[in-house]
Amino acid sequence: MRIAFHTLGCKVNQYETEAMKEQFSAAGHRIVGEEDFADAYVINTCTVTNLADRKSRQYIRRMKNVNPEAIIAVTGCYAQVSPEEVSRIEGVNVVAGTNEKQNLLRYIEDALTEKGGILQHVLPPDRLTEYCSTGIVTSMESRTRAYIKIQEGCNRFCSYCIIPYARGRVRSRALPEIIEEAEGLISQGFREIILTGINTALYGEDLGYGGIEPLIGRLNALEGDFRIRLSSLEPTVINAEYVKRLLQYEKLCPHLHLSVQSGSDRILSAMNRHYTGREYLEIVKVLQDFDPLYGITTDIIAGFPGESEEDFADSLRIIDEAGFCKVHAFRYSRRKGTRASEMKEQVDGNVKNRRSRELMEKAEQAASVFYGKCRGACRRVLFEEETAEGFLTGYTDNYVRVYVQGAHSLLNQFSMVKLLEEYQDGMKGEIVNG
Repeated sequence: MRIAFHTLGCKVNQYETEAMKEQFSAAGHRIVGEEDFADAYVINTCTVTNLADRKSRQYIRRMKNVNPEAIIAVTGCYAQVSPEEVSRIEGVNVVAGTNEKQNLLRYIEDALTEKGGILQHVLPPDRLTEYCSTGIVTSMESRTRAYIKIQEGCNRFCSYCIIPYARGRVRSRALPEIIEEAEGLISQGFREIILTGINTALYGEDLGYGGIEPLIGRLNALEGDFRIRLSSLEPTVINAEYVKRLLQYEKLCPHLHLSVQSGSDRILSAMNRHYTGREYLEIVKVLQDFDPLYGITTDIIAGFPGESEEDFADSLRIIDEAGFCKVHAFRYSRRKGTRASEMKEQVDGNVKNRRSRELMEKAEQAASVFYGKCRGACRRVLFEEETAEGFLTGYTDNYVRVYVQGAHSLLNQFSMVKLLEEYQDGMKGEIVNG
């Protein structure tokens, strides 16, 4: 059977798609491109915004036109949150919730033998209580950086976010299985292990580990020339003292994605984010005291309900104060099923558009300032690919994309690089260790 996969959304979804591909391949099925003629199409959906839902529906219809006889299986967060809506889309055969991805092969095989009807396998959110492993992932499309999913779910219930309803409560993956997967990927030559999850800072909360630090310690002790990167940590979970403990692990990259979402304490409270701007900046200070070029990336929402011009000015201000290397700016999108969608003070669309543009301009300025601070510094770079212009490109440990002219033999290798000047979405550099 020919199987095509289409993935929307986060790194967790991308990881889970890789795991499903391995399951299908191991069963003797052939994986084809997402636009190719296939016997079955698997759509791993996102539901963070209404746009993500619409993209899922568009792909379903497009692929049904490619092969009207194909089985269409929809899984992921959209399928979990809106199973009846998904079931009504013409052409859908299987609807599987977020805890059912490991069973999708069987569900598709069942659909091939069913005479009509839609197979729906979706548990309510309050029954998403166990971590359901999709198995050990042994390969990735990239040959340099490998993602490992370490946990599922979130207990924080930020007022704008649908994910706790789509992914359920926190469930952590067994530590020995994570270590086994990491060892296998390192032995294959992967040089960077990226830990990902719905809220990685909550890893181990349900297992009595008291946080992610024991896992970092175990990974840090593994043999091999590799580095560890955290996809994100939530300031709703961690504080300055917590991150101080993480700084002792030499294989952990000096880079964190630390979502601030707003610089206004009033808006942070309305978002149900349990920290203030001052507390957030205390975490930043710990990181930058350890390494003045510590890479901190973040997310900020423009136009959250009730956001005044003063609140928005606080968001612009925190970009300057934190010295981010990259800011992802988002226009607030009303998401049915969240508390924020019911708030009365919705911000006018034109105002949201203007604020999101200003955020993006401020983000570009912040990146340029950070690159300026990096000029002349030497950082360790893992080279990943060669561009059409003949540059080797990869990322520094502190998450600056670097472009150098060098030998192809440096691919998937670490090299010390002197950072020279801002270029495209990163910086140009030169090899300083041959």
